[in-house]
Amino acid sequence: MAEIRHRVGIDGSASEIYRLLTTDAGLSKWWTTDTSGAGDEGSVIYFRFGNDGPRFEVVELVPDKRVRWRHNGEMPGAWMGTEILFELEPDDRQTYVNFSHYNWQQADAFLAHCSTKWGVFMLSLKSCIETGKGRPFPDDIRIDFDE
Repeated sequence: MAEIRHRVGIDGSASEIYRLLTTDAGLSKWWTTDTSGAGDEGSVIYFRFGNDGPRFEVVELVPDKRVRWRHNGEMPGAWMGTEILFELEPDDRQTYVNFSHYNWQQADAFLAHCSTKWGVFMLSLKSCIETGKGRPFPDDIRIDFDE
């Protein structure tokens, strides 16, 4: 199984970051502006990128420490069976976000594309906390002409 991992230090508290990971308003500030359904464990979050997008079931919430989602749907097909984990690790100067998107069936070009895009969105999350403005879709950084 393949996995995407990123680690970014953010000048902000774990509780600020946790809110951006667990509410529609927060998620729409750094990933995609069209987000709905965030809530308690068991809720299903719909993320839209234009006409379609993935959905995830919230499977674990540990306030200010951990957020875990399980892909819940058929789009994109390569994401079926995958999970996303955000672990928050505060220290004296910053909070680290340890991000994993795991259980990929193949390490292929789509995985490489998604890894780069997740890096873009992790920096959007960082910017959202540190400057008050993220770069969610559709205003994110494009990495190729196929987007």
